[in-house]
Amino acid sequence: MTSDEPMLYLSDKDLESLGIQPSEVADAIEAALIAKAEGRLHTSPKTAILPGDGRYAMSTLAMGDDGFIVVKQVTVCPNNPAKGLPAINGAIMVLDGQTGLLRAVLGANWITAVRTAALSAVAARRLADPGAETVAFVGAGVQAHSHLAAFSDMFPLKRVRVFGRGKANVEKLYRRAREMRLDAKACDDAKDALRDADLVVTSVTLDYSIEPFLDAQWLKPGAFAAITDACIPWMPASMTAFKTVIVDDRKQELESDKPMLPYERITGDLTELVSREVGGDTLERPAAFAFRGISLGDYAAAVLAVRRAASHRA
Repeated sequence: MTSDEPMLYLSDKDLESLGIQPSEVADAIEAALIAKAEGRLHTSPKTAILPGDGRYAMSTLAMGDDGFIVVKQVTVCPNNPAKGLPAINGAIMVLDGQTGLLRAVLGANWITAVRTAALSAVAARRLADPGAETVAFVGAGVQAHSHLAAFSDMFPLKRVRVFGRGKANVEKLYRRAREMRLDAKACDDAKDALRDADLVVTSVTLDYSIEPFLDAQWLKPGAFAAITDACIPWMPASMTAFKTVIVDDRKQELESDKPMLPYERITGDLTELVSREVGGDTLERPAAFAFRGISLGDYAAAVLAVRRAASHRA
């Protein structure tokens, strides 16, 4: 890339219009995980700042041997919805890996939503029952919608159960499930939502003052849980009910100021799972994929989007 080449800007709306499917993002993440295992993709643990007023600022950085550097910064602002704004906002920079020149600026909301669901999909391909028919959501925001889209492509879903504290979000997810011709039910009790679910997705607000209210012992023996919220709503003592726990990155979890769960409970991380360092017949259910989000996921989704946009313009 030369300094006189125009910089690409892709808003969240532009990114959505590219028509990238959840399975494509999952495939890109798997390729990135293999590249990392082979030393062709270099990442740093996610950094975060919690100012103490409910906001949560985080950044990721990754550099690949395929010519890209990706930097993302997003902030979770719990008071934004009351102002008519998305709760999560930020931006992604895509730079040339050889020169450091800025190649593209992307909206962060679409990338964050789809890469999170795609990370879950990568884990679910190996840990969930392929015949899963019932999915339960605890939390009905953006991540619930993106996971519903991803999981509906992967599994023969028939039923959706929703438990959430925001009535408008619950009704929106409920309507979306009905539009997909799924049997949808809004549950008044979290246990009612979880007890018959083959798949569980929890995505509550990242607020460490929340009192844990989910018991992993409620889960059926063959269940798989995608835990996107740092395990905040799960009762710590109940986590022993999971026979397998995969995290996104061991090093990131080990260095975290607020561990999601005791380190000794971790079976492996996503790179080990995809590269088959852990896996096979040793992984039992109930299983959980507990994660914070990793720079590798942002890298894979952003590079896929930039390449797709370039092909559309060619």
